[in-house]
Formats: sequence, C-alpha cells, structure tokens
Amino acid sequence: MTTLSLKDLEQRDNFIGRHIASNGAGPDSNEEAALLAAVGADSLEALSAEIVPADILRAPFLDIADGKTEYDALNYLKALASQNKIFKSYIGLGYHDTIIPPVILRNVLENPGWYTAYTPYQPEIAQGRLEALLNYQQMVIDFTGMELANASLLDEGTAAAEAMAMAKRSVKKNKSNTFYVDENCLPQTIDVVKTRAEAFGWDVLVGPADAAADADVFGALFQYPGKNGDVRDFTDVITALHAKDAMAAVATDLMALVMLKAPGEMGADIVLGNAQHFGVPMGFGGPHAAFFATRDAYKRNIPGRIIGVSIDAQGKPALRMALQTREQHIRREKANSNICTAQVLLANLSSFYAVYHGPQGLKTIAGRIHRLTDILAAGLQAKGIELVNNHWFDTLTFNASDKAALLARAEACEVNLRDDAALGMAANTLGVSLHEKTSAADVQELFDIILGEGHGLDVYALDAQIVASGSNSIDAGQARNTAFLTHPTFNRYHTEHEMLRYMKRLESKDLAMNHSMITLGSCTMKLNATTEMIPVTWPEFSNIHPFAPKSQTVGYEQMIAELDDYLKAVTGFDAICMQPNSGAQGEYAGLLAIKKYHESRGEGHRNVCLIPRSAHGTNPASAQMASMRVVVTNCDDEGNVDFDDLKKKAEEIGDQLSCLMLTYPSTHGIYEQGVREICDLVHSLGGQVYMDGANLNAQVGITQPAFIGADVSHMNLHKTFAIPHGGGGPGMGPIGVAKHLAPFVANHAVRPLENEAKGNGAVSAAPYGSASILTISWMYITLMGGKGLRRATQNALLKANYLAKRLSAHYPILYSGQNGRVAHECIVDLRPLKAESGITEVDIAKRLMDYGFHAPTMSFPVAGTFMIEPTESESKAEIDRFADAMISIKGEIDAVLRGELDAENNPLKNAPHTAPVIAGEWDRPYSRELAAYPVKELGAHKFWPTVGRIDDVYGDRNLICSCPAIENYEE
Repeated sequence: MTTLSLKDLEQRDNFIGRHIASNGAGPDSNEEAALLAAVGADSLEALSAEIVPADILRAPFLDIADGKTEYDALNYLKALASQNKIFKSYIGLGYHDTIIPPVILRNVLENPGWYTAYTPYQPEIAQGRLEALLNYQQMVIDFTGMELANASLLDEGTAAAEAMAMAKRSVKKNKSNTFYVDENCLPQTIDVVKTRAEAFGWDVLVGPADAAADADVFGALFQYPGKNGDVRDFTDVITALHAKDAMAAVATDLMALVMLKAPGEMGADIVLGNAQHFGVPMGFGGPHAAFFATRDAYKRNIPGRIIGVSIDAQGKPALRMALQTREQHIRREKANSNICTAQVLLANLSSFYAVYHGPQGLKTIAGRIHRLTDILAAGLQAKGIELVNNHWFDTLTFNASDKAALLARAEACEVNLRDDAALGMAANTLGVSLHEKTSAADVQELFDIILGEGHGLDVYALDAQIVASGSNSIDAGQARNTAFLTHPTFNRYHTEHEMLRYMKRLESKDLAMNHSMITLGSCTMKLNATTEMIPVTWPEFSNIHPFAPKSQTVGYEQMIAELDDYLKAVTGFDAICMQPNSGAQGEYAGLLAIKKYHESRGEGHRNVCLIPRSAHGTNPASAQMASMRVVVTNCDDEGNVDFDDLKKKAEEIGDQLSCLMLTYPSTHGIYEQGVREICDLVHSLGGQVYMDGANLNAQVGITQPAFIGADVSHMNLHKTFAIPHGGGGPGMGPIGVAKHLAPFVANHAVRPLENEAKGNGAVSAAPYGSASILTISWMYITLMGGKGLRRATQNALLKANYLAKRLSAHYPILYSGQNGRVAHECIVDLRPLKAESGITEVDIAKRLMDYGFHAPTMSFPVAGTFMIEPTESESKAEIDRFADAMISIKGEIDAVLRGELDAENNPLKNAPHTAPVIAGEWDRPYSRELAAYPVKELGAHKFWPTVGRIDDVYGDRNLICSCPAIENYEE
C-alpha cells in the first residue's frame, strides 16, 4: 500500500479534478495522458507552446492562491455573507422584497435542468422554456394593455434607454433630438437614459410630466406609479405628444398593475418595467427580467427577442424565437439594438409566480399590500404627518421634521426607509414602500419608528375605519376594470402538486447540460458546479436592496473587491467595472470609456471603429450605439485579420480612428500570429484596442488581454467564469481597463462607487449589475486557484484539438493556426457535403437531436459550418460520444450519396423524430430504429424532442406571440 503525504492527500481533495473532467483526481489523470497521446503532445505545457504564439505565451504567472476545497470556500464565503445585514427594506425605487414560492425556488432557480440550458436557438429541444417565456409575454401583455411583448430585457433602466432609442427610430416626421423624462421617474433610470442619450448626441430634458408635450421632443418617459408613489393618469399628455408625432413610454410595476388601469388604456406606445416584484429576490440589484411591451405597429422596431407560435413538420403548434432572432448578426451596425441576450431564467421565475398565484392570488397579494399602505397613510395623516403624494398603491412619501431621530429609530429596528437626501433627491422627505412580506405587525412597527412612542394607533382599528368609509387612494378612473391572466394556464396550477408537475413537464421538454454536453463554439458551456450555485440563494446575498446603506453591505463589497482583484490578475488590467450586466453591455461600456477618453484629450473627432469581418454581430451594433462609424476589415484565407487591409484602412482613416474591436483568439478559433503587431499599429495611429472577451476561456492563465496589447476588454462571466446561461440569461459582462481609461468607466448616480470614475453615468440600473450572481464567479476562481485556472485553459485547448483530430478524418476543419492546431474551438466545414448531397447544416443540427445532443454554433462566423467548443469540463467519454454521433451522421450522408438513403426522404431531412412519429403509421424508406436509435447507447437514456422540425417561415408570416388555446399543450 502506497502511503501518501498529508500534502498529497490535501491536493487530491480539491475542486480542480471535478471541474476538469478526468478519470483520476488531480494532475496525474489517466484521461489527460490519453488525450495528450491522441493529439501527439508530450504535456499540456508542450501543447500550449505549439498553439499559442511565443510572444504572448506566458509561464505560470497568476497571482491567485491555490484553490480551496468546496467546503472551505463555502465556509469562507458564508463568513463574508454574514457581514451583510438584512434589514427590512422599504426603500422601493423599483426593487421590492418578495416571496419566491418554495416550489419555484427549488425546482427552477436551484434546478440545473432550468439554469444550465442554452438560448433556444434550437427550439425543438427548448419547448419547455419557450412555453414559460410565452406565458411571460402573455402576462406582460395582459397587465400593460399592449398588443405585443418581448421575452425580457436586462433591467428597467436599460429597457427605458431602449424605449428612447425605439421612439427615435419610429417617429417619421418629428426631427427633434430631445427626449423628455418625467422628474418622477426612478433616479437610476434617468441616469441610464442620460448615458445612452449622450452617446447618441441626443438631449434629455427632465421636468414635470404635464410639461412634456410643451417641449420640442421626439418622445417622453413617464413613471407609473412615480418614484414618490404618486399614481396619476397620463392620457392627456400622451394625446398631446401624439399630436406632435412624438411617442410615449410608461415605466411601471406589474404588482401595481394588478390594481391600476393599464398604461395601454392611456395611449402609451411602449410600456416597460422590472418584473422583479413577481417572485424574484432583490439580489443587491439583480439579475431580474425587465419587461417591454408595445403596439403591433412597432413590432419590427422592438429590441430583444420575441417568442412566437408556429407549426412543426406534422402541423402541430410549436414555439420558436420570431422576428429579431440574433438580428444583430444579420443587420450588424444597422441593428435595432446590441441586445443579444435576455433574462430568461428570471423571466421564467416571474411567469411561474403568476401561474402559481393566478389572477385571484395576485389580487389578494396586491390588495393586501395596498390595504396596509392605506392603513399606514391613515395613521400618519391622523397624527399630522404631511404626505407628498395624494394617491398611491404601495409607496408613501412624507415630510419628516426630525429626520435624524426618525432614521436612528429605524436603524435600531433594522429597518431601511427611503432617505431621499441620501439618494440625491429632495432633502426633507422620506419614503416607505410596502411589499409582499409586509405584515400588520410591520406597519405597527413603522408607526413606532415614524411617530415615536405613545402614538396610540392600532392597525386593525384603522383597517376597520377604512372598511367602513372606503379608500380613495386610487381614483375610480385609475382603478383596473379589465380582466387579466384569463388564459387557462394561469388558472389551473395553484396547488403545489399541480405546479410541480407542470414545471417538470416543461423541464422534460428541454435539453440542458444535465443531459449531455452542449458544444457551442464561442459560448463556452462549461460546468456550472452546484457548489458555485449554492450561495446565490443565501438570504445574505439574495435579500439585499441595491441601495441599502454601505454599512449593511460589507460582505458584498468584500466579495466583489476580491473578485475584482481576481479579474485584474486574469486580465492584467488596472481597473474593473462590474456594472455591465451582459456581454453586449460590456462592449457598450468599454466603447463609451474609449469615446470619453478621446474627448478628454480634445480628440472627440475620433469616431471610427475598425471591426474585422469575422467579428460577433454585437461588435458593430455596440459601436453604433456609441455613435461610432464602423469600417469593416477583411480576413485572409486562413481566417486571420488581413493585416495589410487593416493597415491600409487604418491609415486612410487617420486621426478619426477611435478603436479596433478584436476577438482573440479569433472568432475562427485560432490564435492569430502578429496580434501584438496589430495592437501596435492601432496605438501608433492614436487608437485604442477593444478586445472582445468571448474567447477568454482560451487565455486565462496562459496570457492576458493587457499583456497582448488591449486597452479594454469585457469578460463574459456566463462563459469563462462559470455563471450558467439560464436558457438565455442571466449574464454579466464586466470590463477591465488600462489605467488611462479607468476614469471613464460607468458609475452610478444613486449609489456612487468611490473610485476614479465618480460622476460618470450608469450603463445599468444597479451599481454592480446583477450582483448576486457574482458569487458564482467568485466561487469558481476561489475553487480553482491560479494553477487550476491555467490547467483549465490548457485542457480546453487539449480537448478542442482532440475533438478536431477525431472529426478531421470525416469533415474538413476550416481553420487551424500554427502547427496545424486549433485553439479552444474548431470550425467544421459542412459546405462541401451540402454541395454533394443536399444535406444542410440545419439537417445535421436537427439530426443531432435524435442522438441526444444540442447542435454546435451553426453558420457563425462562416455560413454552412459548425463552430464546436467542447470545454475543459467534458470527459473524454462524452467528447467521444459526441464525435461518434457526428461520425455516424457522416455515415448517413454517405449513404445518401451512395443512393442507399433517399435524397429527400431520409433521417436527416426528417429530423428530429418525435415519439408520436416513431409510434405512428410508418411509411418512410428507412427503419424506425435508424430514425430513433441510430446508436445503441441511446436505449438507456433517450431524449425525445417533443415537436418535429419547426416551420420558421410559417411562424414569421403568421406572427402569434401570445398563448394559444390550452388544448394545444394537452397533447
């Protein structure tokens, strides 16, 4: 028996061997050796040297401690979390404490079947989350009184900015460059709108709502209820705006709309807000789903994704993303928006909250919140407290004569009120927003806090008075008198048994990472370890208001500061801005920093952004949002940036050059030679280098964006740093910047960050974006440590090269770098097969579903190809299983070429095959077994797509974006 030392035993008890799939634990893995032998490399270090250009490859350098065990990491983070103070929060301002039903918490938010799924670009294996999103759209349509809703945006502030941009491109005769904002809008929303308007060169005028139509504006934004709780009708001012060919957007709250007239009835063109109030924790600012609804006339202008109803190959109803699906990859700088993601997991949580409670349950919750607010108002007014707002749903604003003593009593009771002076608003007023968790005892406590002892008020006595005399806190004309959530889905799952089974039925329709590997190139679908996910729902992280006093968020600030240091070490940058809550938001924030930097030097004329032809479509869309002119540069036959073309165009542009946006390793999956020369060229001409962080998983621990020569880069935490994709969101896209750009990154007007960027505007509604999920990336890096991160990157390279080698005997690999190696992903060229056989990349993608796999990234960056990324977390066995499926499919294509399978009526053209098709009448010229069980192993674990191939053309020609009759689901 071999005796191991204590250090050896401790080294084996680490997370690295669990994240990097292997047969053994730790660096002596048999599997790693087998993979190295298969690709003909002596070691990971030797392989890295063959792949990564010598001038950017670094010896181990990460100044990050060795990884902790899962137990130790959780205990350490729990100690940080315990430094946060969970006060009762009545701050409001768009964030409310809420109760997430345990059946939804455990079975959706904490369930990898929901949180590890990918964006539903392959809808046949995503029907569950698509149905949940369709429910979400229906819910938003019902409450807002609009005709069309999208499947969510990032947060309320950015949704308002999107509304402004949509208004500008929708009005035809109106040539104004000014947007009007109601002064009663949420302060963080005003901050984000101003940032967006400044980038576009538009003016923002903030003032009383009634004055909106008196100004020369192309649109206006109103808040309903306002930040002070006031509830008012905007019908007249909206009518006046329409008379001037200006559009009206209304920001609102779903819980309030349970009792208030829908903004659509006032004539609103756009209605938006935050769905957080429907069962999603505050999470120190996110993630939450913003809702966005409009009229059918504007459906081609709406940002984001829309879920629509179509039919499948058998004529049965089936769901898919409609209209703007990844529109920025098609329209690029002419795209409506750079938004390429949504908040799917959070939108689903809110939709399930509505399904579980139903219209009657929501009326009970909203009615209780409103009654308690009425009781609080009646008691305060009886004691001579002057209210600022005459009407309300859940929020009161009042003048406080002895504010300091009042706030001291509140702090002693661990209660947060809205201190308007501390939040940059009026000096002598305080606010209180009640919510779902508020009880009668809480209101009694608020009387004690606001009035002091001896007030003599009793909640139930005041309630009796209101019952007897009635309430006029909502005018009769403002009360909702239209039905909502009438669809059967919202009226049948109110017991936990039924709700649990409904969510399970939807989950079983979706293929997620808990079933099989998802090999999406550029999207890095790696392990989202359970240990990393656990802290997200700890109350110390999930129940904190984003504008809570800093004395209550010490643990949060420490965790974020440590993650900040981790990301500095990884990227080599001097400063990190955590605020952007998606990769596209990171691009936008980084480009704004570059823009402001040039302006600070008197070079505001630098407005041209160079972008290689192979770039992600969000790059040109983000540049357009920063008011930059896009110039596209060519790629050579090997997929590299064409340096001569880049140099020529950069020199022609001269002193108008703002920046180059560069993805590295390239979008073609290779480490380009000469990347430093490219950076030096741009810098020599006075430009900056923006590095797209989509492929950072191939850099971590072996090189750095700053070391290569970049000035700014965003980091997709939902790719490289283990935050799961959630079925299409959430994500986080913080940016790292060089020292000279640090003063120009985003800050926040309501809760300013004490750094060089103080005074800058916000790009997201909350100071740290979706702060609660930063715990996931903190856990990932803490568990891996510096050595583990380097090893993960090297294993990503190893496994990509192994898969490329296995597939290369059957399919052409389109690009390779030095020594014939790929980086962390490879592109399989399917175009020759299509030319020979008529089998398309779509056919192969759908056929993979029959094998139990999600297709790789299809037709990007090259049409007619697959971009495949296995990641470090997949075992050799799973990679082989995928390779075997691809090789088997190649065999089926060969059979078509030999005439053994019909050219049109074959398993690929008819894929995917559903269970009803297999069980039904069979008249196809190939066997049921070949259709459903092309390889033997599927018998033990067969995934059945629930619909056949979906007809996209039918769905766009017959656009239906609300819930069909329930009988369509019952089959």
